[in-house]
Amino acid sequence: MRVLLFLFLFTPLTLLAQEKLPAVVIKSIAGKELNTAVFQNSDVPLVISFWATWCKPCLQELDAFNDLTETWKKETPARIIAISIDDSRTASGIKKTAGLHDWSFEVFWDENQDLKRALNISLIPHTLVIDRNGVIVKRYTAYVPGNEEKILSLLKTL
Repeated sequence: MRVLLFLFLFTPLTLLAQEKLPAVVIKSIAGKELNTAVFQNSDVPLVISFWATWCKPCLQELDAFNDLTETWKKETPARIIAISIDDSRTASGIKKTAGLHDWSFEVFWDENQDLKRALNISLIPHTLVIDRNGVIVKRYTAYVPGNEEKILSLLKTL
């Protein structure tokens, strides 16, 4: 019993809480299916923003990311993707919204919200920062202007 207590107390929390991105099928806005397992063991860190067409803070966050895309490319090799959680009633607006905003990153659709559920996401916008090994290192819920700078600082350390 003492040995278990000792191991628990002196095991770094980072080893205990390494949440990985689950493998789930999502769709590109062109309709092509993609398994999120391809994001595991990537060459670059990944920023995933969960959003919906009807969510104004989501659109503000994605526009802020888009505005900083060139800066981010100069300072870090990170990849940004946006994953819509729109249901079938509003899904037709995903491609239109992405086009109107002229986002320079890839946009996907979590058609059945399988990825959203697997990650236990209840509020959007919800942004994940994922390292090269597919480990989620940080979560941001809600959009706060300036978070994009915090995310960039974090990406530089990965």
